[in-house]
Amino acid sequence: MDETTQPPDQPAEEPGRAARFAAHLREVGDGTTARPTVMVLAFEGWNDAGGAASAAVRSIGSAADAELVERLEDEDYYDYQFTRPKVRRTGSHREIIWPSTRIFRARPRRAEMDLLLVHGVEPSFRWQGFTADLLTRAAEHHVDAIVLVGSLLADVPHTRPIPAALSTEDEQLQDRLDVDEPTYEGPTGIVGVLSHTAFQAGIPAVSLWSAVPHYVGQAPSPKAQLALMRELEDLLGIALDVEDVAEDAAAWERGVDDLAQEDEEIAEYVKRLEEATDTSDLPEASGEAIAREFERYLRRRRPPDGGFGSGGGRG
Repeated sequence: MDETTQPPDQPAEEPGRAARFAAHLREVGDGTTARPTVMVLAFEGWNDAGGAASAAVRSIGSAADAELVERLEDEDYYDYQFTRPKVRRTGSHREIIWPSTRIFRARPRRAEMDLLLVHGVEPSFRWQGFTADLLTRAAEHHVDAIVLVGSLLADVPHTRPIPAALSTEDEQLQDRLDVDEPTYEGPTGIVGVLSHTAFQAGIPAVSLWSAVPHYVGQAPSPKAQLALMRELEDLLGIALDVEDVAEDAAAWERGVDDLAQEDEEIAEYVKRLEEATDTSDLPEASGEAIAREFERYLRRRRPPDGGFGSGGGRG
């Protein structure tokens, strides 16, 4: 090639999922802000197998120095015999912590969107009223989209990568984010109700679910939490501190291995799940998967944004 010969044009690199998400929200929004706000929600209870979903959302608050902005504490939402209040002692002071849904605001420095993090206990009563109440708060905070995070018990082996997947009823988002339409039919929790109601109200809504091996479904489930955190990094364009969770996930897997070895029936069952998983879901090193992993690597080279503050624990 001589000096006058120009190399062929290279195709433009496709932006990552978070950039596409933010761009879509700017396009469909009212045009008043260049930085959309996304509400991310998780609820302890039926939609939170292994505590993975709520732990993943709390990890965002820890990384982004989220601040508590308000609570939903209407006692008409909760059965206190099912979700009991807790007594907390601080020095000589005692207080009652009532079940509630807490809303935190976070502004990750390097992300393209602001976040409103919602964490609480799945309500016992008046789900339609609770949903309307929460979506009203979303409108008051100028939320442009919502992301619902959940985890469910499933026939998956603990020895393989935990599946986590995004879905949305919004056809435009399906194309923009390269995700599928939800196909589940059956009983649902507050996460499913909020997702569908938001979509019907014209609010872009994305659901993220991870599987938890049903034979070790008790909390914590750090391997499922890790899978959710990685998907949230890609969707929201944030860097989360996954090192400790990854270590916990490896220790959790070793512990379950030890338990399975002590029970021949469980060991045989895990083997059958492994064979079924390996046959039906062979991993592929797609270009998009490699690109997402590289984006994740670059984000983690930067320092975290800070700490969650006083409101980050369970309550």
